[in-house]
Amino acid sequence: MRELFRVLKPGGTAVLQVPISLSLQTTIDDPSVTDPRERERRFGQYDHVRIYGSDYPERLRAAGFRVEIFNPADRWGAAVVGELRLNPRERVFVGRK
Repeated sequence: MRELFRVLKPGGTAVLQVPISLSLQTTIDDPSVTDPRERERRFGQYDHVRIYGSDYPERLRAAGFRVEIFNPADRWGAAVVGELRLNPRERVFVGRK
């Protein structure tokens, strides 16, 4: 996250979508898991080593971002969400430098 913040130009904006479960209080991170099936079970995909929790926005802030979180269906409408193939239950995280 710090590297993303570092390379973003001053005044820049980043859409920061990650594997996230807001039912988790804190991020689960374990790069020692190497078995693809175990990674899929724990992190939702065979090539992931973490799943973010409700602490994700605070982690972004700690890296320096100003964070905006919004519901894309509320902002853009269901048609745009469908066209962009977004999950209507997920929020969009925007970080600004």
